[in-house]
Amino acid sequence: MKAKVYFTPEITAASLIKIYEALGRKLHGKVAVKISTGEPGGHHFLNPLLIKDLVKQLDGTIVECCTAYEGKRMNPKDHWEAIKQHGFSEIAPCDIMDEKGEMEIPVNGGFHLTKNIVGEHFKDYDSWLILSHFKGHAMGGFGGALKNMSIGIASTDGKTNIHTAGKTSDHTKLWENLPEQDAFLESMADACKGVADAVGEENIVYISVANNLSVDCDCDAHPHAPEMADLGIFASLDPVALDQACYDAVINSPDSGKAALIERMNSRHGIHTVEAAADLKLGSRDYEIINL
Repeated sequence: MKAKVYFTPEITAASLIKIYEALGRKLHGKVAVKISTGEPGGHHFLNPLLIKDLVKQLDGTIVECCTAYEGKRMNPKDHWEAIKQHGFSEIAPCDIMDEKGEMEIPVNGGFHLTKNIVGEHFKDYDSWLILSHFKGHAMGGFGGALKNMSIGIASTDGKTNIHTAGKTSDHTKLWENLPEQDAFLESMADACKGVADAVGEENIVYISVANNLSVDCDCDAHPHAPEMADLGIFASLDPVALDQACYDAVINSPDSGKAALIERMNSRHGIHTVEAAADLKLGSRDYEIINL
């Protein structure tokens, strides 16, 4: 059976609620809303006013973890400042999950990782909305649901563990331990499997907003300006299908400005994260689009 991916071209607060409700899975208990709060200097991260009503409806907590690269989100003090600067603390409770520590969750049957290192507060949440901004990425080719679920939920040590395909979790040794590209992409899929197994796939929903389609990630303080128009909002209960649908939407867009983003995605073999996640049975690359 094909996975269902819902789509609306309207990028509004109301359409975000509508697409969440179309999924038919009610998040329960203490709800984590995983977004990227964005590196200061950048401005393509999800607009707080766009997500505010949905987060409020879910009584959700916006969750993040610190980065593994030098910047304004590596230590909690500066990261809290970024969260406030970007307006997220005004719309909902926020939690830097690795502010006080971290924890390990197992990765069973992964390509490279046997563990995923996440923020200690990971265990405090009952259900999850993986709310992603789909765009390019300098290392991963593109960032969507799978990247947000893997790198995004990992602590600083966990991000290092993923980026080095398990060679080290010491962020000071990250850059001299970078693996072959596909091993990094496969390690993101591994980390997603750890999260899905720990949370339970029945407790997660995935929404990706494909706007401000820069070749650069929201972790970039000086992202390249988008060269193609916004696409819309995609949502699914299947993260593999969701990332595949977003990737295909860029490839198949009539917008000639897509060339730069396609080059960024394909030059990094970005689709391999989706391939690897499908191999780990995290979802299906075969999907149908349901237009709202």
